[in-house]
Amino acid sequence: MDILPREFIFQQHGVVELDKGLGADIYGIDRWGHEILTVLPNGDAGLLDVQNPSAQAVSIPSIVHDLAERGIHSPILLRVNSFLENSLIELNSGFANAISTYEYSGEYRGVFPIKVNQQAEVVERIVTTGRKYNYGLEVGSKPELLIALAQNLAKDSLLICNGVKDEEFIRLAILSCKIGFNTIIVLESPKELELVLQVSKALNEKPRLGVRIKLTHQIQGYWAESSGDRSSFGMTTDNVVRVVERLQTEGMQDCLTLQHSHLGSQISDINDVRRIVKEACRFYTELKTLGVPLEFLDLGGGLGVDYTGEKQSNENSVNYALGEYCEAVVETVKYAMDEAQIGHPTIVTESGRGVVALSSMLIFDVLDTTLYDSKVLPKPNENDHHLIGDLLAIEDYLSAERLQESVNDAIYYRDEVRALFRRGNIDIKSLAQAETVFRYLVARFKKIAAASDTSPQLDEQLGHFADIYHGNFSLFQSLPDVWAIDQLHPIMPLQRLNEVPDRHAVLSDITCDSDGKVDRFVLADGISKTLPVHDIADDEAYYIGVFFVGAYQETLGDLHNLFGDTNVVTIALGENGGFDLLHEVEGDTISEVLDYVEYDAQACLATFRKRVDSAVSSKQLTISERRVLIAAYKDSLGGYTYFEK
Repeated sequence: MDILPREFIFQQHGVVELDKGLGADIYGIDRWGHEILTVLPNGDAGLLDVQNPSAQAVSIPSIVHDLAERGIHSPILLRVNSFLENSLIELNSGFANAISTYEYSGEYRGVFPIKVNQQAEVVERIVTTGRKYNYGLEVGSKPELLIALAQNLAKDSLLICNGVKDEEFIRLAILSCKIGFNTIIVLESPKELELVLQVSKALNEKPRLGVRIKLTHQIQGYWAESSGDRSSFGMTTDNVVRVVERLQTEGMQDCLTLQHSHLGSQISDINDVRRIVKEACRFYTELKTLGVPLEFLDLGGGLGVDYTGEKQSNENSVNYALGEYCEAVVETVKYAMDEAQIGHPTIVTESGRGVVALSSMLIFDVLDTTLYDSKVLPKPNENDHHLIGDLLAIEDYLSAERLQESVNDAIYYRDEVRALFRRGNIDIKSLAQAETVFRYLVARFKKIAAASDTSPQLDEQLGHFADIYHGNFSLFQSLPDVWAIDQLHPIMPLQRLNEVPDRHAVLSDITCDSDGKVDRFVLADGISKTLPVHDIADDEAYYIGVFFVGAYQETLGDLHNLFGDTNVVTIALGENGGFDLLHEVEGDTISEVLDYVEYDAQACLATFRKRVDSAVSSKQLTISERRVLIAAYKDSLGGYTYFEK
């Protein structure tokens, strides 16, 4: 199976100790780690401070253990402050360098789309770091607008208002300009313009306006429908002309200063960026020809993240670096404006994913394992059914050359035994013996396959017999895109990365849902249906990390089985291998989650107490048992929704 590099061959007994590079060689950290992850000599995954390259790497397991001592237990969403700051700095520096390289006479004004991560700690740190770059915010709803208006944005930062807007939204946006915000209302339709005009006249205040235009070029991938002329938001060309003419009629054409087009989310191909920007420039130059005093060219989102390290144009990777993206945008806009003999506009992008994705990771512990093997081969018995004997006989001719044949035979004999059991021809002990033999053989198959060149068909067959590692997390709450759209996030163990992993597993979450599993993983040699993991003892804490979950995952999650938000911690990396705890948010209690779904926790407690008292009255429960039961219920109401040790 294409699971591990060929030079690492599993040993049948024990664990082989190798150098610290093994973790990177297997899991591909050097490919997708963005220079923020490493493997320490003791086998721990370590965090590197990109803003201080000389600082010691900080062990992630040591962070987890330290937090546990403070009473903060997994699952944990861990945010690293320097990762967030660095992404924002690199974006603004990338555009500054491109503007200098191409002698672009305009400026860059980025804005962060709050919808990508609405958490207060994230937004406030982005605003603080972004002040020196005049970095602003983008909102798409009234709640997001209220968040933005409570931030200390720099004087020249933009506040872009997208989405559907009612009268209250528009009034607040217009009036915010009187207290120093550079708020621009982006029109989504001619009808919305009429509402803006109505509110503007009532306030006797002119609005700052933008117009959102649908472009025709469509990107590929998960978010294709967010781009092109079938996207949900924006105006068609005829509606854009209607809006311009309506503003001219009202003598308010000077209010229209921004053109906005959404390029698409996670654009994987740099040439798509160039094509879409070029089309946006055509609209810009034409509107300028019509006399519209545009100043800002808002190119929306699109900056992708390389989740897999493949550096290819696909749904989970990109074929360009950040600097190349910035240069492609600036160069395309410059040439288009120079050709049209129009001044260079201020370039605006709404790069949310590229700013926050790398800053967060989900850490959870493995609660239990379901192992698809048996270390002991049952001894044959003269009363065994002949099919069990056939299974046992496979051991005699099992080899790399006859591996496919052996797998085929084992599956056939196993299925025949199951059929006999269903018809009542063998008893449960015989079935159990056959299943044990089969699991023993599967373990042998996997070890031989790991050291052999195998066919895709055989890999597929053996993939059905992967172990299951049960993690203390909810896929639906913390990794909704993995479930909904098969988004890939790098995942790996956080310890023992200097040891050869002797198992391959899929990850199952704590929900009672068969969809609550992860079965696609990023490894050094490509995408695998299983994750190399270590055999773990019952008393061993074994942690798994899911990386680059800062974009969308925190607020898209749902309450499947009423598992709520995890504990959230923001840290700053220290120079000597330590860290500082900057911010902590406790995960949802059961009481809080019950409130989300319209239950009154105290009313539930009162009803439960009545039931308990009735049992006491009928002598089914003692007074001391009552005290224990009521206390357990009350403790649970205030407890973590996840597994607690």
